[in-house]
Amino acid sequence: MASKGSLTVAEWLTNPERETETLIAIARRALDQATDGGADQAEVSVSSSLARESGVRLGEIEHLEEARDRGLRVTVYAGQCSGTASTGDLRAEVIDQCVQRALEIARHTQRDRAAGLADPQLIAESVEAMNRGDLKDLDLWHPDDIALDALAERAIDIERAGREADQRIANSEGASVSFEASLSVHGNTLGFLSPRKSTSFSQSCVLIAQDEGGMQRDYDWDSARRRGDLNAPEQTGRRAAERTVRRLGAKRVPTGPVPVLFAPEVAKGLLGHLVSAASGGSLYRRSSFLLDALGEPVLPDRFSLVEMPRLPGGAGSAHFDSDGVITREQPLVDAGVLARYVLSAYSARRLGLESTGNAGGVRNLRIDGPLSSSSDLFSQVGTGLLVTEVMGQGVNLVNGDYSRGASGFWIENGELAWPVEEITIAGNLRQMFLGLVAAGDDIDPRNNVRTGSLLIDRMTVAGQS
Repeated sequence: MASKGSLTVAEWLTNPERETETLIAIARRALDQATDGGADQAEVSVSSSLARESGVRLGEIEHLEEARDRGLRVTVYAGQCSGTASTGDLRAEVIDQCVQRALEIARHTQRDRAAGLADPQLIAESVEAMNRGDLKDLDLWHPDDIALDALAERAIDIERAGREADQRIANSEGASVSFEASLSVHGNTLGFLSPRKSTSFSQSCVLIAQDEGGMQRDYDWDSARRRGDLNAPEQTGRRAAERTVRRLGAKRVPTGPVPVLFAPEVAKGLLGHLVSAASGGSLYRRSSFLLDALGEPVLPDRFSLVEMPRLPGGAGSAHFDSDGVITREQPLVDAGVLARYVLSAYSARRLGLESTGNAGGVRNLRIDGPLSSSSDLFSQVGTGLLVTEVMGQGVNLVNGDYSRGASGFWIENGELAWPVEEITIAGNLRQMFLGLVAAGDDIDPRNNVRTGSLLIDRMTVAGQS
């Protein structure tokens, strides 16, 4: 068994199969140790990763970081009692000790009728799919041995472009560029053993603008599986400057009910609340406004939400969920109706249902339906609010009440009028989703929830008294 750090970075990146073989051997050892120790069932995750990041501010390097990590996490089940232990030391004797700790924990925990691996038939389906070799490459692995100094140079270029884009850019909170590569193996005692590899590149820039009315802050960012798919450094810097400068002169707006248009960066969070309310953990705890809502309308009938876990290069793409259950394209909301819940093996048992392959959450959730251009959305708003940022924790998933601090832009006669800050928007999520008027074609492909702008017919905006 290879020791930690036995491969150079170049070897690790160009020959991931060698490291993956080591991870598979570690997973098998842990599973064998668990079975020999008396576990009825066991599952294990082993990972190996490389991460590099460079951050700069005002043209000077602030940090250069490189981390190479390996780790193991094992869960054992004995008589519906479970125990979990983890370690970052993958020497054989430490692996055995880790498994023994998990077994010891299981001996002292309370029985849980929902504990255990996923349904053997679902795991068997996953194993058969692997054995057939019919799982297409998801286009997630694009290694690039980019040096830390090259990351720093790119970050400097990003920030420089932003600072030079407009004379009102007065300061910077910095720019950063990062790269991460990850190899992992997930397996269990039902015969499932699946390797996975992925890479990601990201960059961001945060700027501060100032005029006689005060200062404003905003940012831009990008992420991709391939370095070559990232936006040009100058584009990220200039876009950060544009977003920051346009917030100058922000003011409050009159209090009252108005149409509210959520920009893509906040619309994804809005749909995330729907996903959370439809998730098994919220449902079996009876802390969801979608309790017993299966088969009921939750969106207008012209809109659907479809999960696409096999999307090539997608942010959430995976052949299997965290339980080892095979993933598949399926609607969460079909023609406005809540078609299913979001269930892992555990939450499904708690609810007396079957796993939906969503241990670890949804993967590449996409809004489907008629999509409108930005100009059409503004026309439909007429007079109302475009929200580009929300803040605060005012979301109650039990009853759906929604109240968040917000900033953005006032829309007047279908046109952007002025920037807005220091306001609150409020409504009820169930009513807000049913009041979805339109969705934009400005879909952001960088996110796991893939949506454009969302127009809600009416919310209460609290601004000037």
